[in-house]
Amino acid sequence: AARCAVEIQRGMVERNAGIPEGRHFKFRMGINLGDLIVDGDDFYGDGVNMAVRLQGLAVPGGIACSEAVRHEVGNKLDLDFADQGARTVKNMSHPVHVYFANWGNVASRNEMRTGEIGTRPDKPSVAVLPFANMSNDPDQEFFSDGITEDIITDLSNVSGLFVLSRNTVFACKRRALNLEHIASELGVAYVVEGSVRKAGNRVRINAELTEGASDGHVWAARYDRDLTDIFAVQDEIAKAIVEQLKVKLLPEEKKAIEQAPTENVEAYTHYLRGREYYHIASKANHLMARQSFARAIELDPSYARAYAGIAVCNTRLRSQFGFDIQVEDILATTAKALAIDPNLPEAYAAMGHALSGAGRRAEAVAAFERALAMDPNCHEANRYYAEFCVTRGQFEMAATYFLRAMEIKPTDYGAPVMLVNVFRSLGQNDQAENYARIAIEKAEEELRLHPENANVGCLGAIMLAFLGEHDRALAWLERSLATESGDINIQYNAACTYALLGESDRSIDLLEAWLPQVGTEMKLWFKNDSDLEPIRGHPRYPRLTELTE
Repeated sequence: AARCAVEIQRGMVERNAGIPEGRHFKFRMGINLGDLIVDGDDFYGDGVNMAVRLQGLAVPGGIACSEAVRHEVGNKLDLDFADQGARTVKNMSHPVHVYFANWGNVASRNEMRTGEIGTRPDKPSVAVLPFANMSNDPDQEFFSDGITEDIITDLSNVSGLFVLSRNTVFACKRRALNLEHIASELGVAYVVEGSVRKAGNRVRINAELTEGASDGHVWAARYDRDLTDIFAVQDEIAKAIVEQLKVKLLPEEKKAIEQAPTENVEAYTHYLRGREYYHIASKANHLMARQSFARAIELDPSYARAYAGIAVCNTRLRSQFGFDIQVEDILATTAKALAIDPNLPEAYAAMGHALSGAGRRAEAVAAFERALAMDPNCHEANRYYAEFCVTRGQFEMAATYFLRAMEIKPTDYGAPVMLVNVFRSLGQNDQAENYARIAIEKAEEELRLHPENANVGCLGAIMLAFLGEHDRALAWLERSLATESGDINIQYNAACTYALLGESDRSIDLLEAWLPQVGTEMKLWFKNDSDLEPIRGHPRYPRLTELTE
């Protein structure tokens, strides 16, 4: 059934090619595994009902599966599954755990016959789980996370392996599940786990490779080294895994693994700290991330990844939080990063975002596509490109990239919020409501971890307002305004919330103050934002249009 669904969806893509978008056919498909009752030519039962509900949750052109299907298919078809969590659906007495199937890696029947399979046909698939921080200082967790990320990066350079992205595996952090279950859930054959203990200038790293299906140990090692040997240890772990899985390591791949990002361990530590801050998507954390990246550059002026980190932070601070950062400065920073290392997709993603803000939109597209060609799993590239598509009114394309951003980084609470906007613009209100509920779940989890993050609170307020939860929306919004009342991003999202709640004048008051402070890309976003539809017929709205000129 899963292969049949993939064949149908692939056939629809081929059918739609070259046809005007208004004439495209796009099916939503749901797959469930369960009992059914056959009555003559009819069949029914809870298993059928669940498949119907799953179909309603799928995106156009997509496939939604139950947990039973996810477990049964495993990694047999090379399907990637994006966990959407437990969902409450109509006429079902219990929540349904939903997965979206990414079918791009599954070979077609023709490819199977000819052997011309485009992606990972027989590659060993590996998930590197977050290494545990065994240091006495819990604040050192950023260091163990950084080790994990760099091992993932090293293994991702090996063409003979399929390696899950950082954001996918970090969604498993602190989940009390056995390795066999994790391997099945992630759809991989092998799992790497380990621990890091850092004390002064010494570090101990334990690493272990396990076969998912049998939970059998394949390889394990312990490394007691000086901190200055940290890059050598990472290389040894990556090479050992490649050797154990009997994968051929090409000369250029070996060189990429052995190439240390910096020779300065202190600079590396500051870079890891900055990366940890960056993953918490608030204004304060972006500022701290930028400061850490800048310190890394002071210690090593040739640290390409640190320059890319600053460019990404400045891009976000400028576009999302209204900082007065010149586009030319961001482009200069990306140029420095790429001059040192031309293979940094996040630098091209930041470049694309900056070029978009400068109105150089054709160049922006080229930069985004370059980033995605280098690394389709680059979260920044998918997320920024999706936002860019919204400003051009390309909503179907935006949905594709926002969905991919969610798959890559399941903790991204902003992407489902943007999808609500996109699906409303496409007239797909059922999908918009589905993603509004997903967004609220993710926002609640983010606020539990980081209650100081005002940005997530105001985005959650928009979703609650959209779903008609007036009092909760105002409560969330008031908490955000109390935390960051002067933040122009909070002000804009407050305006969206008030618009959805029917408080048009309060919304327009905020927008009149907001528009003169923002750049071109945010003004384009304003013009295409479905949250503001309730005020577009207001007598004061033409004044807002004037402010965008």
